[in-house]
Amino acid sequence: MSNCFILCPHCDQIVRRRALPKGMRLFCPRCLSRLMDSPYCDLNALTALVITALILYLPANLLPILEVNLLGSVRQATIAFGAVITFEQGFWLVGCAIFVAGVLAPLLLLTSILLQLLLLRLGTGKVALRQLIKWHPMLDEVAMLEVYLISFFVAAFKLGDFADLHYGWGTLCFMLLFIMVFYVQYEYNRDLMWQMYEERFAD
Repeated sequence: MSNCFILCPHCDQIVRRRALPKGMRLFCPRCLSRLMDSPYCDLNALTALVITALILYLPANLLPILEVNLLGSVRQATIAFGAVITFEQGFWLVGCAIFVAGVLAPLLLLTSILLQLLLLRLGTGKVALRQLIKWHPMLDEVAMLEVYLISFFVAAFKLGDFADLHYGWGTLCFMLLFIMVFYVQYEYNRDLMWQMYEERFAD
C-alpha cells in the first residue's frame, strides 16, 4: 500500500500516486512542489542522450574554448587549463570548485546514469545500482555547468574591451555538452528508476 502514496519532502503532505501521461507532472496540492513527472523519452532515448554527452565531454574539456590576443601575445584556454591556472595562482578553493563543478562532477553524473541504465538492462549489480540511485541527487547538485558557462561569457565580455578574442571548437562542444547534460537531468526520473529497480529485483 505504501507504493500507492507519495510523501511530499517539503510539507509532508500525503498524495495518492497515479499514472501520468507522457510529459505530465504531479504537484503537491499544499505547497505546489513537484512530486513526480512522466519523462518525454524512454530509457533508450535517455541512453542516447547520455552517450552523446559523454562523446562531447572530451572535446569540450580539451579543445580550446578561447584564444586571447593581447598586445601580440596569443594564449589559448581550455576548461581544464582554467582550473590548473587557478591552482597555480594560489586560489586553491576556487580551483577545486572549478575542477569539481565543471570537469569532474559532470563526468561522474553521466557515468553514473549510464551505469544505472546498463545495470537495469542486464538485471545485475543490485547493490551497486541502489547506491548509484541514492547518490544521484548529490551529483546532480554538484554538476553546475550553467554556472561555469555564465562566468565564462561574463569574463569573455570583459576581456573583449582590451583584447582580441576568438572562440574555438571547445566553445561549441562545451555549449552542446551543456545542452545535453541539461536534457539528461530533465529526463532522468529518480522515482521511475526506483520503481524499475524494485520491479527488476523483486525477489
